[in-house]
Amino acid sequence: MDLVIQQLQAKLYSDSEPIEARAEAVVLLKQLNFPVNNLKSNLLEKLEDCLLNLQTEPTQASVGDISKTFRAYLIIFPDSESRLIELAHALFTNRYETVRGALKERIPSTDLLAMLRGLWEDATAIDEVISEAALPAFSLETTRDIIKQHIATAFLHLQNEISDVLVTHSTSNEKLEESQLQTAMEKSKIKVSQGCIDLLQEFRHLIDGNTELLVKLKDLIIDWVQEGFQDFFQKLDGHFHLLSGRSTGFSQESSTVDFVQIDKVPTVLVLMLAQLCVFIEQTTIPKVTEDLADSFSGGGARSSEYGPPFVPGEICRLYRSSGEKFLQHYINIKTQKISKLLNKRFSTPVWLKHKEPREVNMFVDLLLLEFNGVVSEVKQILPGLIRRHRHSDSTGSTTSSRSNPMREDMLNRSNTNRSRSQFLENHLAKLFEQKMEIFTKLEYTQESVISTVLKLCLKSLQEFVRLQTFNRSGFQQIQLDMEFLKSSLKEFIDDEAAISFLLKEVNNAAHERCLDPIPLEAPILDKLINAKLAKIKEQSANM
Repeated sequence: MDLVIQQLQAKLYSDSEPIEARAEAVVLLKQLNFPVNNLKSNLLEKLEDCLLNLQTEPTQASVGDISKTFRAYLIIFPDSESRLIELAHALFTNRYETVRGALKERIPSTDLLAMLRGLWEDATAIDEVISEAALPAFSLETTRDIIKQHIATAFLHLQNEISDVLVTHSTSNEKLEESQLQTAMEKSKIKVSQGCIDLLQEFRHLIDGNTELLVKLKDLIIDWVQEGFQDFFQKLDGHFHLLSGRSTGFSQESSTVDFVQIDKVPTVLVLMLAQLCVFIEQTTIPKVTEDLADSFSGGGARSSEYGPPFVPGEICRLYRSSGEKFLQHYINIKTQKISKLLNKRFSTPVWLKHKEPREVNMFVDLLLLEFNGVVSEVKQILPGLIRRHRHSDSTGSTTSSRSNPMREDMLNRSNTNRSRSQFLENHLAKLFEQKMEIFTKLEYTQESVISTVLKLCLKSLQEFVRLQTFNRSGFQQIQLDMEFLKSSLKEFIDDEAAISFLLKEVNNAAHERCLDPIPLEAPILDKLINAKLAKIKEQSANM
């Protein structure tokens, strides 16, 4: 009897035996009152081991073997169906988790589709044997989540890449050479535009396939891509605010780090962000909108109550607003830095005991050095105006980009410095009557930003002067410094009339606060200024 039982067990365990023979062996063992449940447990454990091997080496042949094994077990042990369903679900759950793990790295959509297509085919094959496991429905739902995660991960990677390009070039400890900022700006623009184009191409693979799996998910994928771009541009804008040091609530998880480093934000990064916002609004959004309309139209899986998934007008308004804020933030940072320098200069000396001026004060050199830094950054990042529209229209504004026919006619008739100076004086006199408009709308141009920074600094200078009381020599020192600035600042700005007016306002403020306001005579003033210019020329020659 024992020998018969051993032979029946051997037949049951043998994969080479026909299924019918193995099933008959189980029936005979039951008739012999042998505990077949133990055999069933052992065989199911063996099957579980096979499934573990399948997870590490998922080949088509092994899936076919597993499918046959499932069929055999259902015939041999009809009551094992629930356990087989559990094993099938565990198998595909683990294999899909392996795919999810691969998403942590940025993988091509074609590679992802190959993995998902293989899993779908495996699930379909096993479903033919054990349909109660509902593996196709399980695979469809899991694939849906994985593709959605893949799209979100791709956008996150692009955001990080854009951030890396900006931060790497703007936070370098080494002094950037001429044109390096311009190169960094161009790289940032390319990363944004080309990054979006590459993503669209990647996502196009997800809807171009004609497999049953992709056909079922196509409308959802179209909605996810459109929603993804909407969410991407909103989050990228929030990230820009974090980088600029302006944000107080865009990212809870990173707020601690951001607040610590706000004071360390490079000002040039803020300017780059402003210009990048303009580029995104005017170039990137229209291009993305066009490509989405060409390749990702349709959808409809999204509930209509939430509105369209991608709203380009809303994104454009967002970046237009942020760009203006960044540009103003850059100007505020630069102005505050220079104002601190001016405040230190005017709060330190005792102006009532000031000695007779012998040279232009050193603070003027520091002031011009700071302006040079602003000009260098701005000219590499912002576009310049075509040299026209230099001054105001009939409203009397001197900073408007609209032309003033009277001024242009007079400038065309005057090619000498003397004529130009005379015209400026006449023009200033006229502007006094017209209530000169010093500050106008800020624009994304070199001239507008440089002029605005300079005007704000001169207004600060005027206020610092009003807080002091001067003797005659102190007043004359202010007169000398402002006269030298008048000639030196011409190379920085396009709006000479307004700058001359503000410099004169500083002189007037010093005059009002002076106990004995007798100005320097013109020959002495010219002599001191020429001496300063000669000194600068000599220093430049020795460098």
